[in-house]
Amino acid sequence: MSKIIRIGTRDSQLAMWQAKTVQIQLENLGHKTVLVPVKSTGDLVLDKPLYELGITGIFTKTLDIAMLNGSIDIAVHSLKDVPTILPKGIVQAAVLKRGNVNDTLVFKKNEEFLSAKDAIIATGSLRRRAQWLNRYPTHSVVGLRGNVISRLQKLEDNEDWDAAIFAGAGIGRLNLTPENAINLHWMIPAPAQGAIMVAAMENDEEIKAACAEINHEETEISTSIEREFLNRLEGGCTAPIGALAYIKDEEVNFKGILLSKDGSKKIEVTKIEPLGKHENIAKFCADYVIGKGGKTLIDQLLRSEKTTNIYSTKKLTIDQLQLFNNDVVAESTDAIKINPNRLTKSIIRNEIENVIITSKNAVEALLHNFSAPELQFKNIYCVGRKTKRMIEKRIGKVKHQAGSAENLAQHLVEFMDGTEATYFCSNIRLDTIPRILSENNIKVNEVQAYETKFDADKIENDLDGVMFFSPSTVDAFLKENKANGIAFCIGETTANEARKHFGDVRVAKVPLAESVIELVNEHYG
Repeated sequence: MSKIIRIGTRDSQLAMWQAKTVQIQLENLGHKTVLVPVKSTGDLVLDKPLYELGITGIFTKTLDIAMLNGSIDIAVHSLKDVPTILPKGIVQAAVLKRGNVNDTLVFKKNEEFLSAKDAIIATGSLRRRAQWLNRYPTHSVVGLRGNVISRLQKLEDNEDWDAAIFAGAGIGRLNLTPENAINLHWMIPAPAQGAIMVAAMENDEEIKAACAEINHEETEISTSIEREFLNRLEGGCTAPIGALAYIKDEEVNFKGILLSKDGSKKIEVTKIEPLGKHENIAKFCADYVIGKGGKTLIDQLLRSEKTTNIYSTKKLTIDQLQLFNNDVVAESTDAIKINPNRLTKSIIRNEIENVIITSKNAVEALLHNFSAPELQFKNIYCVGRKTKRMIEKRIGKVKHQAGSAENLAQHLVEFMDGTEATYFCSNIRLDTIPRILSENNIKVNEVQAYETKFDADKIENDLDGVMFFSPSTVDAFLKENKANGIAFCIGETTANEARKHFGDVRVAKVPLAESVIELVNEHYG
């Protein structure tokens, strides 16, 4: 081939090493070449994790444009950085023999921090972050960007960091692997990690023929399976997806993983097929992951990349989160924390004639201190259907259940036996029941069965609305945030508290979390 092959590459030290490796292999076969360095967006923006940049093919886009413009003949990439669908007119022309596939942990002192409750690990990869937190949920993971040398220096300079995670191939190719480094064999790598790929124009037969001479078939088969798995899960570099395929004893071995962003949930799959009969292995494994809840995890990830517009003061389940309108990006945490108080047996020594319970938390607190047979209550009055069900399942028969504290108080004034009642409540409670009963000469003995602590998140962006599930959640939210947007409330008691602060308050038809979600969806419908 008389033509000089123009090899496009990023100008980072590692990218140049990879391009020179391709150059050497081509020139050893008699081809003439020249390197053409090009700077990419991924090299220029170093202050954000990759998954926050929101650009597909962030390290390949500039080289794609240069090839389409005719400035270069081939482009050399780390295959794990290449989108699973190439731009029209560009094809994969070769994959070199794969290097170290593993992620490598570089630590500063020793490995003792691995067994410690608190440790700080640095990585810019969402996949590495999720897998690390899945294995070490009490550790903290901080962002780390830049080229290999600058990342190693940042690890050295940050006194609080215990370790950082690198691609083993990257630090190895530059002879920068420190002595205090270990391969993380348990961590499933990024699809095609450790492989170098050469891209060329689809219509350039001469260039493609030259590249075919340096193609490593075993690596091509393995990385193609991994990338098909990634493509079928519809995940790019912004998804915590790992995949590894390798050939051993004429068999293709595959393992894949999909995790939630925080690593709290993971779905794994393994599969072995004879070489030559492996064409459906990626599809089978992707379908398995999707069937085990993978679609839900991916949908959540896509939602998490959008700006939160609804905040729930109660932690919602995965199934509940799936009920939201597509325009809703919901964040949910428990805005209040409940701790049962220690209660003495003198409180229940004698049979109590009238007992008032307004929440399931009070039921839990009572059962935390006493066995069900010890709770000899003659008449039990409660607020809420769920509270009633819990009481009757675990303590005894409920004489009357009302939908709100005010309705229960009015009922007690008219129908309660005697003129004294014991109210098992929290340290934080509305005065509705004690006030109404006292005004009608009924004595209320308050017993603080549990403690309510405010623990709402501070929300940085403006919200369309907030979901409230008790008056306490309203107070907890407002300790950290301003009353903006719509208050979506589970019941009238909660709504009354919200009306003191919010201009637009809406109440669910039924006192269930799903009904509050329906209320939110009506707003976006």
